Amino acid sequence: MRRKFNSKLNFKKIFCAIMLIFLILLIASNVSKAPLQLGSKKASNEPSAIQEEPKNPDITINMAVIGDIMCHGPNYKDAYDSATKTYDFSTFFPQIKSYISNADIAIGNLETTFAGGNKAYSGYPTFNSPPELAEDISEIGIDVLTTSNNHSLDTGYNGLVNTIDTLDKLGISHTGTFKSKEEQNEILIKNVNGIKIAFLSYTYGTNGIAIPKGKEYCINLIDEDLIKSHLESAKALDPDVICVSMHWGVEYQLKPNSQQEELADLLFENGADIILGSHPHVLQPMEKRTITMEDGTKKDGFIIYSLGNFMSNQSDKYTKDSIILNLQITKQSEGNITIDSYDYTPIYMQNNGANAKNRYEIIDLEKRISDYQNGDTSVSKSLYNTYVAELSNVKKALGESDT
Repeated sequence: MRRKFNSKLNFKKIFCAIMLIFLILLIASNVSKAPLQLGSKKASNEPSAIQEEPKNPDITINMAVIGDIMCHGPNYKDAYDSATKTYDFSTFFPQIKSYISNADIAIGNLETTFAGGNKAYSGYPTFNSPPELAEDISEIGIDVLTTSNNHSLDTGYNGLVNTIDTLDKLGISHTGTFKSKEEQNEILIKNVNGIKIAFLSYTYGTNGIAIPKGKEYCINLIDEDLIKSHLESAKALDPDVICVSMHWGVEYQLKPNSQQEELADLLFENGADIILGSHPHVLQPMEKRTITMEDGTKKDGFIIYSLGNFMSNQSDKYTKDSIILNLQITKQSEGNITIDSYDYTPIYMQNNGANAKNRYEIIDLEKRISDYQNGDTSVSKSLYNTYVAELSNVKKALGESDT
């Protein structure tokens, strides 16, 4: 028996099927246009928007630098406490401590030795100081000491080694003298709040004291090939700044000589960024430079030819005057290094006389001048006049004034 074909029924089924397909397509279309929810995947061939990663912020640090840390006989004799049979140099530093301790990193030149053992303490011409001096230098905030100078071997090789050990025990970083060839070839790097600084140090000689045979590594002498080799090793470590300390020049001369100037050019050309000079025992000029490298790029450079004496018992004109140098260094977000500014605090090594309770004080010249002008009776008229004269000496030595 043949079945009849119901055309009305079939038409309804077909119509419903078409409408269902249409609805499915419409829903699918709306879903593809809907905003993405957290964790969803975009169902589109259009490239997704790339969000820029945030740039690293600029980093700025302050570097404080002091000159020669010497210790003549009258200095350590004044620091001696007969009741405790110990030495206390802390009374030298109260006026200027904050300028050093508040810096992000502080550097000085150690121009004495800590021989230890039963070796007697001594001043000029062969320096050997009580280890308490190292402790008090650490206490005021010195982080790095350069140790290559003409007095490094004053107490022989053993004194050089014990000086290194003394600094190591106190956690003071150092460079310039070494206990092995491996240590000489190891570049001192300090990471200061994200800015990597490499430190190198060299001296013109050792006052005629022979360097022990087979131990030539114990001190960095000014040798162009050695310096270039160390600078290449430093650059291979990719520091942000290379700081080189040079013990050079002529004692008591207020201006650098041609050898200092030629060496400075060589250092800058081979990668140095900051050059810190010592040895003349008086201040010499400083300057910021724009250095053009071999590839044509330019960078900031800074040099001070001599920082003078930080502490000593020298009394000739200009030898009692010095500065605490302050450098502001910035690592920009793209990695460039700039030396934004340099300034200084003028200081003066005051000798109050052998009968004074505290014979030696390092004076903040500008503050004490201001104190007197504001009516502070602890500063006499005589001392005020001395401070004004010594401040003038500082400016003259730095080339800021001819008066």
